[in-house]
Amino acid sequence: MRTLFKTTALAASLLAGAASAQTMATASTDLNVRSGPANTDAVVGVIGSGDEVAVSGCIESANWCQVTSGTLTGWAYGDYLTTKVGDKIEPIYPNRQSIGIAVIEAPAAGATGTTATAGTNAAAGGATGATMGAVVGGPVGALVGAAIGGTAGAAATPDPTIQTYIVANPRDPVYLDGEVVVGAGVPDNVDLYEIPEQPDYRYVTINGQPVLVSPTDRRIVYIYR
Repeated sequence: MRTLFKTTALAASLLAGAASAQTMATASTDLNVRSGPANTDAVVGVIGSGDEVAVSGCIESANWCQVTSGTLTGWAYGDYLTTKVGDKIEPIYPNRQSIGIAVIEAPAAGATGTTATAGTNAAAGGATGATMGAVVGGPVGALVGAAIGGTAGAAATPDPTIQTYIVANPRDPVYLDGEVVVGAGVPDNVDLYEIPEQPDYRYVTINGQPVLVSPTDRRIVYIYR
């Protein structure tokens, strides 16, 4: 009986360890942590560029992973979380099977703090009723603003009068597949709005956050969090 108890306890311990197994990953850019796995869910914090997080698992049908960084727990976009795969640094989501990251379920619609539904990757039923495309590239896909193998963080803080103007002149928000990060491109079908005496910037609100965009290449250069 004692041997059986020890064997059962060992098996339970191993199962508990497997269930709590986590993968460590690094943020390739300043990255939102949201309350749920959708770009309409609230931003509850930010992982700094180069910071390490524990990844509990990723949703199989959507590019969102559950992460913990200190006391912060939520959902982050898996293309901007990286780890070493062989001799290369790669995003974890497309490599989740070879890395061995656990597959987890999305929280049910209406769960506390989230508007997500199972398999959601973006905002349906948002202000525009549907997504308008996807953010393009970013620090992992294009390594914009960073050396190869490096990370991309926040840009220099713009003149504070720019934010004052944006707040005083709100525009209808748009929703795009993916996550808002510095260096990501904005599709051509998204309107960008001018700022008086600021020819280097345009602005638009994407996935709930006002962003500044370079008019020359339509890439995000600053995010108001």
